[in-house]
Amino acid sequence: MHQPWDALEAPRFTGPRTFARLPYVRDLADVEAAVFGMPWDGSTSFRSGARFGPESVRSMSAMLRTYNPVQKIQVFGELSTIDYGDAPTVPGYVEDTLERIEAFVRPLAEAGVVGIGIGGDHCATLAELRAYAKVYGPLGLVHLDSHTDLWHEYFGQPYAHGTMFRRAIEEGVLDSDRMIQAGMRGPLYGIEDEQIPDELGVQTIPWVDLAEMSPARFAELARARVGTGPTFFTFDVDFVDAAFCPGTGTPEVAGPTSFEAMKFVRALTGISFVGYDVVEVAPQYDSGQITALFAANVAFEMLTLQRMAVMQKSA
Repeated sequence: MHQPWDALEAPRFTGPRTFARLPYVRDLADVEAAVFGMPWDGSTSFRSGARFGPESVRSMSAMLRTYNPVQKIQVFGELSTIDYGDAPTVPGYVEDTLERIEAFVRPLAEAGVVGIGIGGDHCATLAELRAYAKVYGPLGLVHLDSHTDLWHEYFGQPYAHGTMFRRAIEEGVLDSDRMIQAGMRGPLYGIEDEQIPDELGVQTIPWVDLAEMSPARFAELARARVGTGPTFFTFDVDFVDAAFCPGTGTPEVAGPTSFEAMKFVRALTGISFVGYDVVEVAPQYDSGQITALFAANVAFEMLTLQRMAVMQKSA
């Protein structure tokens, strides 16, 4: 059973900076979940810096403990979890980077290990989706973000952190009939941008509507949308109001607090998630490392969801 160092024997500020002080392991035998980094920000459209996101999230993840008192679940020590290291990237070359991240993630998918990616800009998610779709077929998607990331192109180019889910639909990696995204807000380029999700068959819930909805109701809609098939869960930290997550590349105001955001994550039980990620952490803009700390806790909640899924299967 892979689990963190005992924080009561070795202080949490000691040791190498792996996620939650988990062992750095590349052998996937007896592994149920693997956290890994995607140090890439070559697809950003505004502020760069997310290439250092995995490093900062790992640093603040030392604050995590092993038990989730809200969900009443022992996570570490029950769910065999490792830090799988960082995916290789090629600065300046998005297509090559996507290929290398996909090759890095594919052994996890083939071994039935659930990956939790730490980004890095959101375009990297396309590589994870490709890797898992090669094993499971077209995936469903639960997507919390302030942007739809369904644009056709940026600056005449097809790959950017605002286009990757359209590419995934076009490639047959995602099933648009099993996609739900929520939290969208902020100014757009025109009214036609609001029509993009409908044109692609994606269910989208803007923040102004989600704010009036309970987390339980959102989770109910998500379960109905994705069904029982294999699904990926992606969380962009700019889903959260910039007052609570300033360390990101394209922040948006008038969104949920970190507490409200976490309630939506915790509600997503009973979904067949095969992979997760939390992305767009840019530590250069992160006051007091609060964004990195929040992202580390999102990853912990994702691991909690996975532990709950394992318990449900074995019940």
